[in-house]
Amino acid sequence: MSQDQSNSTERRIAIVGDAKHYVGPDLTRMLAATGHDLVVGDASAELIAELEAIGAAVVSLDRTSNMTRPESAPALVAAALEHFGRIDAAVLASGQIIGGRFINSTPEQYQTLFDGCMTAPYNFLHAVLPTMIEQRSGQILVITSASGARPVFGAPLYSSVRAGANMLVKAVAQEVAAKNVQVNAVGTNYMDFPEFHAAVGSHDPAVRAEVEKQVPLGRLGQMPEFASFCRVFLDGTSTFTTGQYISYAGGWA
Repeated sequence: MSQDQSNSTERRIAIVGDAKHYVGPDLTRMLAATGHDLVVGDASAELIAELEAIGAAVVSLDRTSNMTRPESAPALVAAALEHFGRIDAAVLASGQIIGGRFINSTPEQYQTLFDGCMTAPYNFLHAVLPTMIEQRSGQILVITSASGARPVFGAPLYSSVRAGANMLVKAVAQEVAAKNVQVNAVGTNYMDFPEFHAAVGSHDPAVRAEVEKQVPLGRLGQMPEFASFCRVFLDGTSTFTTGQYISYAGGWA
């Protein structure tokens, strides 16, 4: 763990639940560069050094990026309060892709998807919200999937649990809006990252070309641009939006 270097009240405090995968590394860099100190799950030593060089105080906890583990989110919250005394923003990206026809699916697959796509956001929200409600301020972003807004042929279980997570965010946001806490969701599809390529076979350039034809913009999304999109839901510059789900999928949804 890297100890906090500054308790300055001028810097915002953000929790990034997973700083190891997906948009986590790019989002931590962007938040660090815009005046945030960070509590992060499973950041690499190289990333921590990079963030500290930007000027951020960083607390990284090992084995906390998996929010299906009930102890992960409370540990991140406890670290934020211990080192910084508050939480201004928190972001979670969770879940895994399991495809296949519904008729061939198994209860075990469904439970795995439910745990990753529903239980993990529940655990994260349940841990972070009490502090923000007490503060009467805070922003939470849950990163889900655009398949929750538009059914994906061949992934009915995945689409259904992602839709459930989107609705959970909307419902929770209504409950806490009067406490000046904003909760929103962004759902992605057709993003350029290893798990997507593994799921659809787009490591093969020919397959990738066919996949990109399905995207109205004709390409896959990149993590730095997605991090930039997410930032406005976390950095305190725009706090009049809550209870929203927005697709980030190149026009597909």
